[in-house]
Amino acid sequence: MESGFGSDFGGSGSGKLDPGLIMEQVKVQIAVANAQELLQRMTDKCFRKCIGKPGGSLDNSEQKCIAMCMDRYMDAWNTVSRAYNSRLQRERANM
Repeated sequence: MESGFGSDFGGSGSGKLDPGLIMEQVKVQIAVANAQELLQRMTDKCFRKCIGKPGGSLDNSEQKCIAMCMDRYMDAWNTVSRAYNSRLQRERANM
C-alpha cells in the first residue's frame, strides 16, 4: 500500500518538500486512525453489551442488539462530533 510519502515527500522530484501536501497526508492518516479507533471502540462496547456467550454464530437477538447498539453509538458519536465542530467554529470566530 502506497503511503504517499515518497523519497521527496510529495515534492516535484526536485528534492524539495511540499509542506501543504505533507500536511494533507498527515490529516488523512489522522482521519483513518480516528475512524479505526471509533470502529474498535464501538465493536468492543457492543460486543460486551450484546454477546453473552460467544459462539460460532450470533442468534437473532444478538444480531438485533449489535445492530441497535452500533446505530446508537454512531448517532451519539455524530451528535458529539457536530457539537464539538460547532464549538470550534464559534471559538475560531471569536479569536
